[in-house]
Amino acid sequence: MTQLTNQTDGHADGIAADISRQLPQGITPEDLVDFYRRMVTIRTIDERIWMMNRQGKVPIAASGQGHEAAQLGSLLAAEKDGNCFFFPYYRDLSIKMGVGLTPTQVMLSFMGKEGDPYSNARQFPLQGADLEHNVIQTSNVVAAQLTQAVGYALACKMQGDDKVIFVYFGDGASSQGETHEAMNFAGVHKLPVIFICENNAYAISVPQRMQMAIGDVANRAEGYGFPGLIVDGLDLLASYEACREAINHARREGPVMLEMKLERLMPHTTDDDDSRYRPKEEIEAVRGRDPVAAFSNFMLEQGYLTEEQQEEIRAQARRAVNEATDAAEAALPPDASNLHNHVYAP
Repeated sequence: MTQLTNQTDGHADGIAADISRQLPQGITPEDLVDFYRRMVTIRTIDERIWMMNRQGKVPIAASGQGHEAAQLGSLLAAEKDGNCFFFPYYRDLSIKMGVGLTPTQVMLSFMGKEGDPYSNARQFPLQGADLEHNVIQTSNVVAAQLTQAVGYALACKMQGDDKVIFVYFGDGASSQGETHEAMNFAGVHKLPVIFICENNAYAISVPQRMQMAIGDVANRAEGYGFPGLIVDGLDLLASYEACREAINHARREGPVMLEMKLERLMPHTTDDDDSRYRPKEEIEAVRGRDPVAAFSNFMLEQGYLTEEQQEEIRAQARRAVNEATDAAEAALPPDASNLHNHVYAP
């Protein structure tokens, strides 16, 4: 896999570190404006969901703040390719909204209301399937999506479908047995899977140094017979470039692992207090590495947007999220008489 190269050897400073580079192959300024809009809307609704939890209106949420650039960079590559399928995990709001879920659909799901597009409010928020947009996340069992994704990839290969499968997981999931089983099987059968480890350095409250004896999760790929690359997951364009090359490799030769080095800006979930295990100085430093702020600065410095245009995009996001919140609050809970639908055969 000669094309793929490591993007960074650790947690990097994000896109703002190199504002003068040329746009990568296949990308236009219009693409970046489009994805900036998505990123701002996603961050705005993520913040609203957290606030609604504090008001007792959202039972639980796992914030994706800090993960947006990695997820949207991979999605940009997948959209340019046009034949990809996604198996995300519970922190992947950017994937689920990026592919087409509306703010109202997201709020309905997090508030447990009728119309939740994944499970009609019968499971954890946005847990289930969105087949219209090629997304499956059937549970929150850590690492379960890896074996499911590999099974889907095997089916595609057997049917002659050249689809490439993206599966996302955290560094904590990389310590699970299903991760080994999935990667071993994919390596043996040379399946078209891209394993994306969103490494924010914490498995809930456990730092990476206490859960594994290696510094880079990507090193494990060699043991399964396929490449493992380290990517600056705070940089949307670096994530795009790595995923574009990974798609080509996965379709021709088999699996790839991309370890996206990034940051979790918020606690593990709304039920967590990260100040109990992260020093105050560390939390402050992490907040200074916000990929949304970095991408915003990049767009201004490159002249892709003016300050006025940026503020209008932010205002549009706030309006959309306000309308979605109002609609979800006014919606009814699912009809209890349908509780057993799709669970028991008639």
